[in-house]
Amino acid sequence: QVQVVESGGGSVQAGGSLRLACTASGLRLELLDMGWFRQVPGKEREGVSCITWRGVSHYVDSVKGRFTISRDSAKITVYLQMLSLSPEDTAMYYCAPLRSGSSCGDGFEALHYWGQGTQVTVSS
Repeated sequence: QVQVVESGGGSVQAGGSLRLACTASGLRLELLDMGWFRQVPGKEREGVSCITWRGVSHYVDSVKGRFTISRDSAKITVYLQMLSLSPEDTAMYYCAPLRSGSSCGDGFEALHYWGQGTQVTVSS
């Protein structure tokens, strides 16, 4: 059984930072391209950043220069370091492996192993 667990969310003021973490059981994360996604109520979930199993990363334009995706040395945890947060970053954040056939680039898509997510709230 696959279980994805996200953590590290919270409430911060604009300009603040958070680091999200993602682990999973039932998946060999070290062999998978992984992505971070976010969703605001009433809107579709959007991809924020992804990282290949080799460590190549991709970011959507709205977070470039502010967010950094990484993996630990054992590649079993995926992080999203978020700096200079703005209210527009407020969302529930999820991580998931990328769908087979979806490359880590523009329009990357998730394989739908969704966890509970971790809420990020940024106040102005």
